[in-house]
Order: sequence, then C-alpha cells, then structure tokens
Amino acid sequence: MRHLIDVTDLTIEELDFLMETAIDIDEHSEKYAHKMDGKILAALFFEPSTRTRLSFEAAFIKLGGNVIGFDNSVASSTAKGESLTDTIKTVSTYADIIAMRHFLEGAAFAGALNSNCPVINAGDGGHCHPTQTLADILTIKRETGRLNNLTIGICGDLKYGRAVHSLINALARYKNNKFILISPPELKLCDAYVKQVFDENGINYEFCRSIEESVNNLDILYMTRIQRERFDDLSMYERLKNSFELNCDMIKNAKPTMRILHPLPRVTEINTNVDNDPRAAYFKQVKNGMLMRMALMLFLFKQRDINNDFDIADTSKKCINPKCVVNAERSVKNYQKDINGKEACAYCEKEFN
Repeated sequence: MRHLIDVTDLTIEELDFLMETAIDIDEHSEKYAHKMDGKILAALFFEPSTRTRLSFEAAFIKLGGNVIGFDNSVASSTAKGESLTDTIKTVSTYADIIAMRHFLEGAAFAGALNSNCPVINAGDGGHCHPTQTLADILTIKRETGRLNNLTIGICGDLKYGRAVHSLINALARYKNNKFILISPPELKLCDAYVKQVFDENGINYEFCRSIEESVNNLDILYMTRIQRERFDDLSMYERLKNSFELNCDMIKNAKPTMRILHPLPRVTEINTNVDNDPRAAYFKQVKNGMLMRMALMLFLFKQRDINNDFDIADTSKKCINPKCVVNAERSVKNYQKDINGKEACAYCEKEFN
C-alpha cells in the first residue's frame, strides 16, 4: 500500500497536486461529496487529540465515508496488553484506510508494516506530524502566494515538536528559504538534526533567543506550544512553559504581509489579543488541514496499487531512543535505514552509535 508516514514520502510535485486538489475541494465541494461512499476510515488515536482527530473524521464524512475508531489507548485492547501490530492487523481488516496517532516515535511506521490498508501518520510522539505540515504549507501558499524565498521563524519547543520537524523537512525542499530557530537552549533542535537537515543541504538558518530579535524580518512566524507531555523532568517544563508569549505590541512593526501560524492547541504562547490581527492565520490552518486531509485520502486511494519503497534492512543493533516504538513493543522487529550514509533506526530515525 501507499502510506504517509513522513512528509518526505511525498514529492514536491505531489505536494503541489494535493494543494491544488484541496483548493478545488474548497471551491467545488459538491464534486467530492460521494467520493468515499461505502468506505471506512479507522481513526486510531492512542494519544489525546481534538483538531487532528476531528479533522480526519470530518474530512472523511464530507467525502461520503464512515468512521470507526477510538480517541485514547484506554478504549482499545492495548489496555489489555494487545500489541500494536496485532491491533493494526485486526483493524485493517475492517477499514479501508487508517489515520493513526501514537505517543511512541515510529509507531505509524510499525503500523504501516503490518497493515492491509493505507496508514496515515497523524503524529507519532515527538517524531513527525506530516498532515499538520500539509495544513501549514497550504496556509502559507494561500496567504503569501509562494513556498520559496521565505524567512520563516519557528518559535517554542523545537526539540520535541513533531509539527516543527515535519514543517522544516517540507519547506527545506523549496528554494531560498531561511529559517530563524527561536527557543530556549534546552528546547533547541538537536545538533544531529541540524547537521542532517540544514548543514548537509546548505540551508540558511540561525538560532535566536527571543521573538523580538527577528520578528520584523519574518514572512512567517510559526509559534508552538511547550509540550508538557514530552518532558521526563516536569520541573524543567515548569521552568520553561512560559518562555514565550506573543502579543500585539511585539508585532506592531512586523511586515503587514507576515503571517502567524500555530499547529494548536495553544496555551499561553499567543495572547488572544493577536486573534483579530489580519496577520493571524492559525484558525485558517484548521480549515486548510481538513481540506488537505480530504485531498490526501483521495490521493492514497488512487495510489493503492503503488508500493511504498521502504528501504530498510534487518539489524541486530538496538535503538537507543527510549521513546521509540521498537523499545516498547515486543512484536516490532529491529530494522535500520540509511540516512545520509549513516545507519539509523528505521522507526524514529535516530542514528545508531
């Protein structure tokens, strides 16, 4: 099956096609109202979600399909000790497509290896969140008219932010984009990721400690939440949780064409007084996310006979990431993949020592 595990599974041409389809759905919804008649989406959410889960469900219902699933792991047989792979093998006999969110990194990939139908990664731990990025790039394209020649500020939790990782992986493939990475030192992108994505591809970037230092030069300001659920040390979370709060005074001299995005939910990182600013686009992202998920599911059904090229190999090496699915699920086999000539875990993509 053709799956979507990471945004890099899609070519730039396919991303452009999905955006074109999403805009057509928005403008001519009646053409798509029965495209999924008789089909079933399984929404498997092992971790809490509002927007992503309801977005997938609304998207599939608007296409004429039906939805089954659960919204937390307690409601599934994994609470009884069932393995993730058994869950996926079972559910994929009922459903025509699966949207899956999980707290373990690489869980969606493990699911895809054991599914009889397409699997869409709806967020796997702190690893990646490709359909959020589909919402992001459509919003940027509709708001600015382009996806290249942008100065993009990304602010907040860059270390654990799965939406951040996916957005960078997507926009780094478009020409002449510059990234301003705004975070406390404890939440900056890890050095290995910076080297792999930025340095080895010659992408322009700089680190920054505050929004005020760079906001006036930005085309996009992408705010993120400091995520309590990703911290092992809650005292560190308490110390960092209010690191940023965007307000109207901070953007008074920013470009009138700048757009503010946020994957949501927000806590304190954007003051509600920003909501009425014409540069605020985060609620537009919500609708664009639903449209792109509609386009994606239509696309995957057309690709049913095309196999994903999972370039992986058996390995005896163990992943050192304690949050990786291979270290938590007894039924998940060790696989490795090549990333820029280095051996890495196929699930969470951390390099082996």
